[in-house]
Amino acid sequence: MGMWMLAAVVATVALMLFQAAGALWVAAIALWIVVGYAGDVIDALAAAVMLVVLGAPAVLLASKSLRRSLVSPHLLALFKRILPSMSETERDALEAGTTWWDADLFSGKPDWNKLLSLPAPSLSDEEQSFLGNEVNQLCALVDDWESTQLWQGLSPQAWQFARDRGFLGMIIPKQYGGKQFSAYMHSQVVMKLSTRCSALAVQVMVPNSLGPAELLLHYGTDAQKDYYLPRLAAGTEVPCFALTSPYAGSDAAAIPDTGVVCMGQFEGRETLGLRVSWTKRYITLGPVATLLGLAFRAVDPDKLLPPGVEPGISCALIPTTHAGVVIGRRHWPLNAVFQNGPTSGSDVFIPMQWVIGGQPQIGKGWRMLMECLAAGRAISLPSASVGTAKLAVRGTSAYAAIRRQFKTAIGKFEGVQEALARMGGNLYMMDATRKLSALAVDLGEKPAVISAIAKYHVTERARAVVNDGMDVLGGKGICMGPSNFLARAYQQIPIAVTVEGANILTRCLIIFGQGAIRAHPYVLKEMHASTETDGRKALLDFDDAFFGHVGFVCANAARALCYGLTGALLKPEVRAAAEDMLRYYRAVDRLSTAFALMTDFAMFVLGGSLKRRERISARLGDILSQMYLISATLKRFEDDGRPQADAPYVHWSVQDALARAQNALIGVLDNFPNRALALALRLLVFPFGLPYREPSDALGGEVAEAMQTAGPGRERLLADCFVADDFGDPIACGELAFALLPQVEAIEHRFKPAVHSGALAAIPQSLVEMREWVADAAASGLITAEERHVLSDFARYADISIQVDDFSADLNAAADVGRRQAMTERRKEMAEAEAE
Repeated sequence: MGMWMLAAVVATVALMLFQAAGALWVAAIALWIVVGYAGDVIDALAAAVMLVVLGAPAVLLASKSLRRSLVSPHLLALFKRILPSMSETERDALEAGTTWWDADLFSGKPDWNKLLSLPAPSLSDEEQSFLGNEVNQLCALVDDWESTQLWQGLSPQAWQFARDRGFLGMIIPKQYGGKQFSAYMHSQVVMKLSTRCSALAVQVMVPNSLGPAELLLHYGTDAQKDYYLPRLAAGTEVPCFALTSPYAGSDAAAIPDTGVVCMGQFEGRETLGLRVSWTKRYITLGPVATLLGLAFRAVDPDKLLPPGVEPGISCALIPTTHAGVVIGRRHWPLNAVFQNGPTSGSDVFIPMQWVIGGQPQIGKGWRMLMECLAAGRAISLPSASVGTAKLAVRGTSAYAAIRRQFKTAIGKFEGVQEALARMGGNLYMMDATRKLSALAVDLGEKPAVISAIAKYHVTERARAVVNDGMDVLGGKGICMGPSNFLARAYQQIPIAVTVEGANILTRCLIIFGQGAIRAHPYVLKEMHASTETDGRKALLDFDDAFFGHVGFVCANAARALCYGLTGALLKPEVRAAAEDMLRYYRAVDRLSTAFALMTDFAMFVLGGSLKRRERISARLGDILSQMYLISATLKRFEDDGRPQADAPYVHWSVQDALARAQNALIGVLDNFPNRALALALRLLVFPFGLPYREPSDALGGEVAEAMQTAGPGRERLLADCFVADDFGDPIACGELAFALLPQVEAIEHRFKPAVHSGALAAIPQSLVEMREWVADAAASGLITAEERHVLSDFARYADISIQVDDFSADLNAAADVGRRQAMTERRKEMAEAEAE
């Protein structure tokens, strides 16, 4: 009996795992019963009962004609009753964009070979030249402190350079005079600008993201493209896009701004158009824009539109010089000085040809916005946040290496190393996510779910990186001034967290809420079938989707059991993957299966209420997100050629993400309303306990050490940062001191016996004492001329990098800008004098 029952369990798991056809299930059940009867395990009565109880339902479900006649109509009716109602705007949001690697992660069995075979993101020769020349030139024209304190924005010279050199037209095709850069290049530019000046990055980022150029490219008429795109590319038009209303906020689909279809006077003749009224806020470039992109809700009370045209959310382009347009006032978001402000208008008549795409696109604005946002959100804020994080890591890691307390570099203290490890590990994963998301856009995807993941998690990790940097810098981090490279980032990081979909909203409603329907292999098909008007087609489509869904759930349950019992060791090896990383691919396979299974049970048990159970939805989204971040990290390691110097970053970030995903999954199970089912799922997924742990202290120490070691590994982590050629710049001086540190340590090591014996005083830390010590040592013949220059230069650069600023008693920082310039010139003179 035992072997017979064991055979039934093994056969059932195998049939579920391989999603066997119904006929094979029927044959297997019949064979099992016959073997049991022939082997005297069961008698004839028991065999007959089993054939009725097990065989009859199997035959019913295996026969499509019987199933579609007797079962599927009732299931379809039930599905229609329990399916939550959905507005057109919700449907547009769900169906906007495309699915990509997120669909693989939803499948329970991601195809790693497909992901790893994708090309590494790269730049053309033209793009590389622009990044190394024009971008560097623009960065050299700005300074974050002077932008905020002196100009309250970009200097006129920098802003004009950006417009003249095509920075506002990077996504516009060359036929219209634009750069036609790739999404990856767009990302590289924004990231590099963000390592220098936040206002600069934002004012370049926005025209190349969701706005008039993007909307025109996809939906504009030929006349609109021919007129506006060359002007946008040349910078003669400065665009903005106005979506957010005071009383709609994140619920952008509920915008109250209206455009009434009517006849009106335009250029001296009666014209069909709209009389638009709006009140918008948070509009980047709004105060200086010459071209206003506007989202509003079109209404047609007099039925002037052709039959069949449904009014609704629409988008138009309005010159800001047009009568009735109000711009010019500014918001002041957390001391950030990028141009941002409100705009309004009351009963402003615009002709129909100003609607983007003309009259045929009336009412289609919401889908336009959702599809464009799906691509733009994958690039803009993730890129800016990575730039901010690189600025923080470069400055903080150098500071930790050169700043000494208790005769020891603070970067060697374990508490500081713990913070540095988080900074380095987070940055490596953030940059990997940025690159993979930009690659998706370059491959033609509009990755709605992935863009939401990238926006949320990269901005949140940037916040963590900046916070850790502030902790390491200590007093230097809290004193404002040109010597503080991190204070403005610390002030302004909530801006990235808030815009383009506030992070709480993105995590709780978008990542899983949209992904569960779009990326799931069957749910959207079931929903479409339930709304199909052709009854016969609806039944056939639903039957295929529903029973495919059942097989999918069974396969994931069987796979989860196998992975839980074996630790996913049965998964086939991933081709072209580093041997020491294979365990992470298996771990994501295991989580993917558990996630897919948990998703289906959550939707089954909670039904339409799942979208109101935001904390469960958020945790499910966290699991999906961490799997995507791990995927990006593993691919980056492969794309970079598996450099072993980078392995500590990979191990730390992946282990951290696995622990986060596991905690999110346990959080779902601990808060699942059906406690018995939650316990069963936990035993199925984690039969031997929780397998994933946070990174060890030793691994964190390796990451911190790598960040404080000059060489290719650190430069890969910080690639494409801008570092000024400026003796007054704290980042530049920190890097100069950091570069000399190995030579300084070698000199100190040579002197260690003499210091211990008392024959020589220890090398001091302060600039004045160091000069005296160096002069005495040189006079005594203890150091060479080259060593004297090394120690003197190190002391000078280190002194500049650790200083903080002070101002006049009235804190008139703007008046002290000139003092900083004078100090820079004085430091250059000092350096030249010492060199002589």
